[in-house]
Amino acid sequence: MAQNQEVLDRIVAVVGDHIILASEVEDQILKWEQAGEKVDRSLECEMVEQLLLSKMLLNQAEKDSLFVGEEQLEFELERRMRFFISQFGSQEKMEKFYGKSVLELKSELRDLVEEQLTVQQMQQSLTSETKVTPADVKAFFKSIPKDSLPYIDSEVQVAQIVKKPPISDEEKQRVKDKLKEIKSRVNNGEDFGTLAFLYSEDPGSARENGELGFMTRTMLVPEFARVLFSMKLGEVSDIVETQYGYHLIQLIEKRGQEANGRHILLKPRVKPEDLYDAKLYLDSILNIINTTDSIDFEEAAGLYSEDEDTKNNGGILMNPMTGTSRFEMDELSNIDPSLFFLIGTLKEGDISKPEVWNMQDGSKSYRIVKLMSITEPHIANLQQDYNRLQTLAKAKKQADFMEQWVGENLGKYYIKVDEDYHTCKFKNEWVNKSAN
Repeated sequence: MAQNQEVLDRIVAVVGDHIILASEVEDQILKWEQAGEKVDRSLECEMVEQLLLSKMLLNQAEKDSLFVGEEQLEFELERRMRFFISQFGSQEKMEKFYGKSVLELKSELRDLVEEQLTVQQMQQSLTSETKVTPADVKAFFKSIPKDSLPYIDSEVQVAQIVKKPPISDEEKQRVKDKLKEIKSRVNNGEDFGTLAFLYSEDPGSARENGELGFMTRTMLVPEFARVLFSMKLGEVSDIVETQYGYHLIQLIEKRGQEANGRHILLKPRVKPEDLYDAKLYLDSILNIINTTDSIDFEEAAGLYSEDEDTKNNGGILMNPMTGTSRFEMDELSNIDPSLFFLIGTLKEGDISKPEVWNMQDGSKSYRIVKLMSITEPHIANLQQDYNRLQTLAKAKKQADFMEQWVGENLGKYYIKVDEDYHTCKFKNEWVNKSAN
């Protein structure tokens, strides 16, 4: 309660050992409204039923001892951070918008993402035996009214080779000398946190005097974690190099498998001539691909690209929205506007000239892009869209199975639904099974 007795949150449903808060429903409504949807009572009821199902699956996961691994959780958090950064254009812009560092954002999302992954994993476990035959796909396609067949926008598959500009030895030494000077000031009595606030180039943690909050080893890049967890309380590290730049680290506190530390990050600056060298490098790669048969684009990506997310996949970009290598043009315009406009100048099989690219951490690099494939927009049909229709048919079959599973297992859990939702037309009998 606030001082004026206003209720800040309340429980709207209970499923076994898990509750649904009004704030969870409001968060779902807000997401739909931000996507431009008008949320009416019917849609709100659908959201509540989906939350009820999620909590039921969480109970079942605990019963079956099904848990999400730390590596899987960290991978998903990293994936989401990369997507958010791509939406803002750089890590720095994202951190400035939220007023928090990537590490702080990951920490806040951790419990939510773990719950979502557990629900997904439990549902996948229940529906793993679901199969669809070509006859099932054909029957599913025929069941769709002709005037309701989806319009498939133009889709593209894109690959890239990225070259980061080399950082000069002089610039690296400049940064190291600055950090040595800062460490000397700490050793002479100045406060590490104050110096982090003044000089650190990690905008999220700098506002907190360099403090990161409690982190496990897996939440940090290996080089950083190795030093932080080996330090004594109050100790200041030597210079540590990571993918983000150069750090000084101070251990504040250890608690079991977690540690809280401060850091000061300085990033070497790229000179214009270094950026130009990256362009020349890609020009030479492009010339080899175009004028010889010794190597193709995909092989060159594996050998020369410096984009860790794509180099081992022939340079092919993955769609963070779908987990596939195909992008609808509207999706691409939102995910990577510069790539969207570049693709518009290419034909299938063409490779672009080197173009400047803003990477996720805000730094600049050069890349060449190949348009691997492109489809014409069309009304869905079995010939062109069999894989898409197969996925939809399987999803429907899995949804039907889950509806049946819920109906058969409702009686196994204590369920209580707030009276505000007793008038909802749920697919399953959540209210009828609700405890008195």
